[in-house]
Amino acid sequence: MIPIKAAALRLGHGLWRQLPQDFRRRGMSGLAATLARKPDRPGPSRSNGIVVAGDVAGANGLAESARIMHEVIAAHGLARGLLPLGLPSVVPTTPADVPGDAALLAVLNAPILPVGLLRLRRDFIAGRRVIGMWAWELPVLPGDWRYGARFVHEIWAPSQFTADAVEVLAPGAVRVVPYPLAALPAMEVEGDRDSFNLPADVLVVLTIFNLASSMARKNPLGNIAAFKAAFGARKDCLFVLKVSGSEVYREDLKIIEAAIAGAANIRLISETLPEPQLRGLIAASDIVMSLHRSEGFGLVPATAMLLGRPVVATGWSGNLTFMTEETSALIDYRLIPVVDPRGNYDLRNAQWAEPDVEDAAVWLKRLGDDSGLRQSMGEAGRRHAQGAIGAGPVLAALAANGIA
Repeated sequence: MIPIKAAALRLGHGLWRQLPQDFRRRGMSGLAATLARKPDRPGPSRSNGIVVAGDVAGANGLAESARIMHEVIAAHGLARGLLPLGLPSVVPTTPADVPGDAALLAVLNAPILPVGLLRLRRDFIAGRRVIGMWAWELPVLPGDWRYGARFVHEIWAPSQFTADAVEVLAPGAVRVVPYPLAALPAMEVEGDRDSFNLPADVLVVLTIFNLASSMARKNPLGNIAAFKAAFGARKDCLFVLKVSGSEVYREDLKIIEAAIAGAANIRLISETLPEPQLRGLIAASDIVMSLHRSEGFGLVPATAMLLGRPVVATGWSGNLTFMTEETSALIDYRLIPVVDPRGNYDLRNAQWAEPDVEDAAVWLKRLGDDSGLRQSMGEAGRRHAQGAIGAGPVLAALAANGIA
C-alpha cells in the first residue's frame, strides 16, 4: 500500500506542476488563507516595535523595499527583527525568533501573505498587530488579493496610485507610506565608469529593469526605440540596459537583443549586481530612463533622483509620488488596454500607459545636448525627492498604529 500511495502522490504532484503557474498560485493562496490562523481582531493598540518580513535576501524590488523599510525603522530604534517570509520555492524557512509583542510589517504582496504565515508556527500572529505593505501596478486588482486582506489590520501602500487600487479590499484601512529612500542612514554607492567599463567621454543613458517584473510592463523595447530616435548611431552616446532575470526569461532576452540589432552604441548588462553597485551604475550615468507602462512606486527612478541624475520617465502611475514636471522629464502617454503575454496583468477592464516614444526622444536629445539642463534638473529632482520620500510618513504610520 505504501508504494501505491507514494506513486499516487508523485502522480498528483506531477499533474499539479502541469497546471499554469498562475492557477497554482491562486489555488495555493486560497488554501493557505483557509488554513492559516487569522490575526486577533481588534488588534493590539500598542506594540513593542515592529518586525519587517518578506523576501529579505532577494534580488528584486520588493526584497529591496523590505530592506529599506527595516533599515530606516532600525535607525529610529523601532526594528525588532528582519524575518524571511514568502513562498516555499522562493524564501527559505527560518525560525521566527522575534518578540511576541512586536508588530509585523509584511512587505510581500497580498496573495503570498497567507502562504508565508502558514509556514510559521500557528501562534506566531496571536496577539500581534499585522500590517501589509503592498505594491501593485494597475488601478484594478487580481481577485486573489482578497485572501491577504483577511490577515492584516492595516495596509501601507508606497504610492497613492497603489492605495487607490487596494482601498477596495479594506476601506478606511489603507495608508500611503512611500518607501523612505531619502531617510536611509547611508545610501552606499560602489563603482565608477572605469569599474563598469564605461567610456569617460560619452553621454550614458541608463535603463534598469528585471524581466521577472514583466517585460511588457517595463517596456525595454520602448526605451530602445526612444534612444535610437534621439541619438541614432552617434558614437558619443551610449545606451546601457541593465537587465536581471535573463537566465530565466531567455526568450525575452532574445527579443531585446533583436531590438538592439547589433547597435554599437547600445550595451546590455545581464549579470546580477548588489544594490550598492546598481547605485554606482546609476551615479556613473548621465540620464536615467524608465518608459514603463506602469509602476507601483519606481525604486530605480527614485534612487536616480536622490543621486542627482535627471530622469526621463512615463508620466503615469506610482512614480508620480516623487516626480513632478518641474523636477523631471515626464513623458506623454495614452492609456491602452493591458496586454501581457505572461498573463500577470491581464485583468478585465485594466489599462496602462503607452509612453510617447517621440516625446521621450525629444527630452533625451534636449538633456543630452545641454549639460547645464542635466545638472539643473538633477539637482531639482534630488531636492524634491529628499522631501517626498523621507522618514516622515513611516514614523507617522508607526505612531498611528501604536508602535513604539
